[in-house]
Amino acid sequence: MITGKRVRLRAVNSEDLPAFTSWLNDPEVTRNITIYYPLSQDMEDAWYKDMLTHPVEERPLAIEIASGKSWKLVGDMSFLNFDPHERSAEIGIFIGDKSAWDKGYGTEAMQLMVNYGFANLNLNRIYLRVFETNPRGMRCYEKAGFQHEGRQRQAHFQDGKYIDVLMMSILISEWKFNEMKEGKA
Repeated sequence: MITGKRVRLRAVNSEDLPAFTSWLNDPEVTRNITIYYPLSQDMEDAWYKDMLTHPVEERPLAIEIASGKSWKLVGDMSFLNFDPHERSAEIGIFIGDKSAWDKGYGTEAMQLMVNYGFANLNLNRIYLRVFETNPRGMRCYEKAGFQHEGRQRQAHFQDGKYIDVLMMSILISEWKFNEMKEGKA
């Protein structure tokens, strides 16, 4: 388990799947991720079984927030396209529980995962893609230390038009390990 001040990351388990299915069928939630079609529980169950065959570095982690004396599931995140030779990986996140939006949980989860990637997985570069129509995501990633590095023009079709996909990344040399250790991030 990876624990921060208000957020913790843990392995996804089968009990999480009904919440994921519900969130991933909400157009407001999926607007900023690449889910295009309605998702059945059977499809999510099949995804889970397949996910268990992936390398451990690429298995998603559930995002939970402190809720009194317990923890509440609000989303998930993972590394994708893990490349041990280049020491790089793509990162993806979604907060499905809309009551947890705009409260800094995504930023804290991103900081925890980036720190884990650099400190434990020996990554040098972590990158992501974000739709130009997702200012909330861009703010989160910028707060976590990501820098804009490029633009894929008209790379995503959404709401009847093509939009740009922005590329962002962070390097280990830019990461502030001391702030994470001291709980200041």
